Amino acid sequence: MALEDELKEINTISTVEKLFNYKPAEINQLLIKLGTNLLITVIIFVVGFWLAKMASRTVGKILRKSNTDEGLITFLTSLTSMALKVLVVITGINQLGIEMTSFVAILGAAGLAIGMAFSGTLSNFAGGVMILAFKPFKVGDTIKALNETGTVKQILIFNTYLHTSDNKVIILPNGPVANGNITNFTKEELRRVDLLFGIDYGNDLKLVKELLEKFVNEDERVLKAPVPFVGIGELGKGTVQMVVRAWVKTPDHSSVTFDLYDRIYTEFTAAGIEMPKP
Repeated sequence: MALEDELKEINTISTVEKLFNYKPAEINQLLIKLGTNLLITVIIFVVGFWLAKMASRTVGKILRKSNTDEGLITFLTSLTSMALKVLVVITGINQLGIEMTSFVAILGAAGLAIGMAFSGTLSNFAGGVMILAFKPFKVGDTIKALNETGTVKQILIFNTYLHTSDNKVIILPNGPVANGNITNFTKEELRRVDLLFGIDYGNDLKLVKELLEKFVNEDERVLKAPVPFVGIGELGKGTVQMVVRAWVKTPDHSSVTFDLYDRIYTEFTAAGIEMPKP
């Protein structure tokens, strides 16, 4: 009976050797090695992803302490996390014994194909990087870009979100924004109010200028320096174009403009100053 068992065991070992071309002892060593590598790979993934998360948080804290723009902080922390996670994955694959040369070649070919398919998206990504790096505007600025005007609410990697004065949301692709003309109305602390309107010929020009200077000087929001200007801008057909230029703090620009126009119309009418009619 013992002899039969030994013969069966020998036949089983022979079958295994023929099937796998390895001796059972070698197979055991191979399984131990594979299991060890698999365990180390799992540890690499767990610890590596945890370290990537902690590193991105640390980068965010350091940038916030240096008063870096919030949009740039979000981008850099995401980029740090992504780069470290890719490094962890490559390290784990390498630990399993997978040949990295073939893997990198396949990854490169896939990246090229994806890049060609998403060229517009990559352009917007590059535009987002340029906006965050060179800061032509920031969150809270009022800008005009791609013929759209609004207040910047969010600067994301691919898009910039504007809110208009009537609370519409405009989503602009970062690629064209970064490569186009941008007018930033609120980047500087001061802005000039430019009023242009017409009066009829025959009006008392001295009275007109006195009233305009009075309106400007009585408005406390108008700065004394640079000195405001009041004068004739153009002698047109049937109308005299008056010009008023006054400097104000940027947040006061719209309110001063509306208030001055309102006062000009009201008090010019009361003073008998004729304005051209269509």
